[in-house]
Amino acid sequence: MYTVVVGVDTDADRARVLAEELLALPGDDVTAVLVHSFDENPEGASIAQVGAVRRAREILEEAGIEVTLEEGSGDPASVILEVADEHDADLIAVAGRKRSPAGKAVFGSVTQDVILGTDRSVLVATASE
Repeated sequence: MYTVVVGVDTDADRARVLAEELLALPGDDVTAVLVHSFDENPEGASIAQVGAVRRAREILEEAGIEVTLEEGSGDPASVILEVADEHDADLIAVAGRKRSPAGKAVFGSVTQDVILGTDRSVLVATASE
């Protein structure tokens, strides 16, 4: 069995692509840990209420993959990396976006921070524009 930590934001299309990429991985004994980090959460929403998380969970569970939900707050890359360490993940999966180098410098890149912040393997899936 191997564990994949999946960083999910609020974009349902990116969540769908991530789930589909997990289904394409070799082997049939996969556990997925879906992670969402709330920047601000004054209403106290839970990860189960995030539409993109629900979409990914639905796809994975329909395929027979065990899914666990983990939420955090603050910097998404840090939350993903912490959860990966807690679960001793074999793989981290994130959805990348096409951005120019200047865009990455100005807006930051969770994907880049995850790749540079871990020694674990990272799968970057990109949704078509």
